[in-house]
Amino acid sequence: MTGDLDRALLIGTAVLLVAVAAVRLSTRLGLPSLLVYLLIGVVIGESGLGIPFDDANLTRTLGFCALIVIIAEGGLTSRWSALRPVLALSATLATAGVAVSVAVVGVLVHLALDLDWRLALLYGAVLSSTDAAAVFATLRRLRLPPRLVATLEAESGMNDAPVVLLVVLLSAEASGRSWWHEPVIVAYELVAGVVVGLLVGGAGRMLLRRAALPAAGLYPIAAVALTVLAYAAGAAVHASGFLAVYVAGVVLGNARLPHRRAILGFADGLAWVAQIGLFVLLGLLVSPGELGDAWAPALVVGGALALLARPLSVWISALPSRAGRGLGWRGQAFLSWAGLRGAVPIVLATIPMARAAPGAGRLFNVVFVLVVVFTLVQAGTLAQVARLLGITAPTEATEIHVETAPLERMHADLLQLDVAQGSRLSGVHIDELRLPVGASVTLVVRDGAGFVPGPDTRLRTGDSLLIVATAQVRDLAERRMRAISRRGRLAGWFGEDGREAPPGRPRRRRRASGRPDKRS
Repeated sequence: MTGDLDRALLIGTAVLLVAVAAVRLSTRLGLPSLLVYLLIGVVIGESGLGIPFDDANLTRTLGFCALIVIIAEGGLTSRWSALRPVLALSATLATAGVAVSVAVVGVLVHLALDLDWRLALLYGAVLSSTDAAAVFATLRRLRLPPRLVATLEAESGMNDAPVVLLVVLLSAEASGRSWWHEPVIVAYELVAGVVVGLLVGGAGRMLLRRAALPAAGLYPIAAVALTVLAYAAGAAVHASGFLAVYVAGVVLGNARLPHRRAILGFADGLAWVAQIGLFVLLGLLVSPGELGDAWAPALVVGGALALLARPLSVWISALPSRAGRGLGWRGQAFLSWAGLRGAVPIVLATIPMARAAPGAGRLFNVVFVLVVVFTLVQAGTLAQVARLLGITAPTEATEIHVETAPLERMHADLLQLDVAQGSRLSGVHIDELRLPVGASVTLVVRDGAGFVPGPDTRLRTGDSLLIVATAQVRDLAERRMRAISRRGRLAGWFGEDGREAPPGRPRRRRRASGRPDKRS
């Protein structure tokens, strides 16, 4: 017994350390890290080092546990100020968009692969969920308009809930109930999941702000435990636990909690462990010898999903939303291409396997191949697609997470901004920025050397700025820097307020009023 435990610990820690080291390697090579994790699982599996593993039930259970942690981290690190303008669009993508995607893929798979309707729709349901881990890990490395990033992150955090419900319903045997029963159940579980998440998140926020825990390390544990509690509470009342986790995470993550930075850092570390463990486990479960017959149907299903189902679901979801229409065709095209698939579809494919549904084994192999292909093609080309569509935002400020107590006590954030080629920030002096009270440029990095700027320091193309801003003025500071980047030091004179412009569409300039803005 002790020997088995020692071997398990040896293998587990070795895999974890190799996976951590592989993150840096995959970044240098430009490969998504999830592929490296899957490869590690395949290498140590039955076709490699010979570790046998074929327990679909255990994979599903552990996969759900990992998804809870990953979705919780996504909610905790999401900013409400960025989510609020795109909430309606993201919710529509996660519900109506999912329904459109399932229907389109189901019809095409039924016709192309000659599968029965239930199995064809199951293909569509399993593949209709974008992966939160893949989206969070990929998009936060790119310089994109905040509206696009927030839309994709919120969609990936919310669409797991309806998709899981659909997969469970389609994997079960026909119940003989009325046609309207399932839609009503899905609607109830989604609404109840939101309510549970709000209640748990709100109660947890009050408790953490008022509690005087004896050790700082207990706050991160309590915060993550509250998100898990949201899942359990949702499941207890037959609500969507995944949606409850995401909502609770957003509520907690946007509250001014004690040791907030430590909470976010702890959640980020847990999410990495969950991703590594999940992808390695899925690599273990797959049998590489059975994947040869899955390539042809995977390409058929993938083509239907990428070229028709996803673009159509984005277009239909954007129609009733002002935020969706404001994205323009460029933003909608990027949303269509950036619907990343990762571990979630593979985990969902284990549900029909665990229930021994007809065709479940082939479904798992097809989904596995499809996720690998999509990850290589989509995640590897997102930066190029963004540049091709003209929606890159090199002058957008990005938040830097640092574990420093003074910033936490001051309720401040540290932002990083680059003076890109063509930015009107070049040539502007520090005192001409007119940042709001509570925000200040604290460091300029130029040609690899950093220095503290003075009021007469003149910015140059290629400079990197570090800006400290209190929570109250963070958004104002970002808008001011965005305005000057577009219109220069006289941004206020030209009516530029720095609000985010729809991707690919320049802001309409207001006619000058005849007198300069005092802030300029």
